Amino acid sequence: MKNHIKILRKSAELSQEELAKRCKVSRQTINAIENDKYDPTLQLAFDIANVLNTTVDELFTGGSNRK
Repeated sequence: MKNHIKILRKSAELSQEELAKRCKVSRQTINAIENDKYDPTLQLAFDIANVLNTTVDELFTGGSNRK
């Protein structure tokens, strides 16, 4: 599942470590999600969206025009 978490995280000026802390997961989990090696649980997807002030749809389907 392609995602835009890295783009949104960087635009929010958050490190993987900071996003991980706010979502109560490891930095490695965030890294694996960003690199399409792990699909987050629905709860974690909502937590990431909340921290990044966006929606789950935007994390995983929207934002394809972003660079």
